Amino acid sequence: MSAVLVKARQWAGPAFLVLVVALTAAGGVLWSWQPGAAGICWTAATVVALLPAVTRVVADLRAKRFGADVLAVLALAGTLLVGEHLAGAMVAVMLGTGHALDTFAQRRARRDMSALLDRAPRFAQVRVGDDLRRVPVDEVVPGDVIAVRPGEVVPVDAVLLGDAEFDESALTGEPLAVRRPRGDQVRSGVVAAGTAVDVRAIATAEDSTYAGVLRLAEQAAASTAPVVRIADRIAAFFLPLALVVAALAAVLARDPVRAVAVLVTATPCPLLLAVPVAITAGMSRASRAGVVMRDGRALEALGNVRIALLDKTGTVTEGHPAVVGVVPAPGWTTERVLEIAAAVEHLSSHVLAAAVVDAAAAAGLRPPPAVGVREQPGRGMTGSVGGRRVVVGRREESGGADWERAVVARAALDAATAVWVEVDAEVAGAVLLRDPVRRDAARTVRRLRAAGLRRIVMLTGDRTAVAQDVAGMLGFDDVVARCTPQDKVDRVRAENINGLTVMVGDGINDAPALAAAGVGVALGNRGSSAAVEAADAIILDDRIDRLADGVEIAARARRVATQSALWGMGLALAAMGLAAFGLLAPVGGAVVQEVIDAAVILHSLRALLPVRRLRLSEDTTRLLQRFDAEHEDLRAAREAVRLAADALCAPLTEEAVAAVRLAHELMVTRVLPHEHAEEVELYPALAEEFGDAESTVTMSRGHAEIERLTRRLGRHLAGQDGPANESVDDLRATLYGLDAVLRLHFAQEEEAYFALAERAPQP
Repeated sequence: MSAVLVKARQWAGPAFLVLVVALTAAGGVLWSWQPGAAGICWTAATVVALLPAVTRVVADLRAKRFGADVLAVLALAGTLLVGEHLAGAMVAVMLGTGHALDTFAQRRARRDMSALLDRAPRFAQVRVGDDLRRVPVDEVVPGDVIAVRPGEVVPVDAVLLGDAEFDESALTGEPLAVRRPRGDQVRSGVVAAGTAVDVRAIATAEDSTYAGVLRLAEQAAASTAPVVRIADRIAAFFLPLALVVAALAAVLARDPVRAVAVLVTATPCPLLLAVPVAITAGMSRASRAGVVMRDGRALEALGNVRIALLDKTGTVTEGHPAVVGVVPAPGWTTERVLEIAAAVEHLSSHVLAAAVVDAAAAAGLRPPPAVGVREQPGRGMTGSVGGRRVVVGRREESGGADWERAVVARAALDAATAVWVEVDAEVAGAVLLRDPVRRDAARTVRRLRAAGLRRIVMLTGDRTAVAQDVAGMLGFDDVVARCTPQDKVDRVRAENINGLTVMVGDGINDAPALAAAGVGVALGNRGSSAAVEAADAIILDDRIDRLADGVEIAARARRVATQSALWGMGLALAAMGLAAFGLLAPVGGAVVQEVIDAAVILHSLRALLPVRRLRLSEDTTRLLQRFDAEHEDLRAAREAVRLAADALCAPLTEEAVAAVRLAHELMVTRVLPHEHAEEVELYPALAEEFGDAESTVTMSRGHAEIERLTRRLGRHLAGQDGPANESVDDLRATLYGLDAVLRLHFAQEEEAYFALAERAPQP
């Protein structure tokens, strides 16, 4: 029944508008030979528009809001009292059109958002004897044994009946899978990341963590102050002024018709038409840019935000692990270690396995076939590659070799996870994985500041050290780590005191904060259903730079709407003056108001125009994509510099000297040609696009420093006997310096230039 009522409300506005237009048109047809019948039609149109308008005004007054509809009601009622039937019908048409536009925009936005929702699990696989029975989640009771397969969400809080790994990022923000031993408690909402596992329910769905987070989101939404819309802000000043002018005109002229004429010309149609047109146009433009708004209020609010709070995992970071380094054991190469690891991991469903396989593919490697592959819980993947037994996985002990201890230390400092590769029971190397920062994150932060945001904060459930590194790299004003859902809500409420806020997130744990913020923005592709339900806007393709697009578009639409409304009301004030002095009859006032409406609507349609930004040519885009791909191909060459530095010790060993020679060779034959090609081909093209020859000077300086350090490295190797023992300190400093410059320079190019090529063309 409720669904029927909702559907009826959705179509009530358009139905009223159709009826009002039909009655007004019928009156126009009848007027030439049946003036009485025409008057009846126009009066009916006025009454049809008056009834819902009165309902809205009463609701607004109960909520202590004084909106634009109040003047419209007075104008409609006034035309009925003095018999100005045509004027009333014209006001009715304008009023109905404005509300129909608003209703249309909201209905379309809700439809677009509903299509994106990932449904939370409604069923669970409960073990009954030796069988599995599919039952609704609401029927699960404590004590039931539930089978959770890889990739499935744990439906209720439970205890593990075996060792397992889970992706808990939706609840905690921790991007890497977490291993839980038998007997450990797992919360509803986490995802099985390894093998299938049985769990024993310890709570119903209603009493579990997931439901608790949803209740917190509902409470946060209920306590959030509503956004005051543009039309209501202007109407709050315009309404008393119009009433005073109408009263004075009626009293001084002793003619109530003049008061009605004033009210007709004062009917806030620029508010009722121009503002919805601008907001609807802005919503359409935002949708084309990949940001779907729930309704016009969301767009108006987003255009006025001053504080942003962003979740870390999956929002400013990719939300899934990626290979950031490969460390081979002595006698192995990075390519060979990655090939063997990818050969075994290719058949694994583990979250880390996909990262290893993707890294091998990106490096152009072709892993050999693996046979006998199977997963050992707690150990990793095992298999046979080329007749040799291979084990790929994490382990508690790192071994006693110096290079292994160095890997463990490096992983801890870099907040990375080490996946070890063993061949025939000997460690061949380690693959380091970490949740990488999105390339477009830093640019997005800068664009948000340019759009008027004065404070940007990162909230995360992740570790403090990791959060501080990411926040410092991207230029956040503050960071709060180890956040629970309640902590995020508390921080959002604290920031709400200082200005209108926007919260951006994608996890279940972000849903309450999204609801508490002035505007909640969810990443729709991978965002949880809870986050999407709580949000006011959705970024369709999970690109964080769409947030900056949305803010810029919303600010522009809001600016256009405000300009249209102010210009329209200014013209209406002039018309009111004419009506007050008897120079405009009610019908003439309605005609003048129509002309004003047409002008402001045309002005409002400017919100459909795209926001101006740099658009690269196809040739430049292809260059960026080419050099971006080369960056991935050069991963092994760059890693060789770090490995050579790590291998240095005094006195020098043959292995260390060989590592240094390999690093120098790769720099000369692979990295420097890449840098020279950028100087000759890419940078001139970018300078032309930016219209500034100085725009790439900083990057060119990076190239010069890379080449200088490479030459210095070559001088160390120039002697017949190679580097001397007394030069080890300087050689190590050269290598570590080269490694640092390479990492910084490559990151700068990817952030400043290559991220531009990733933007899909927008209409």
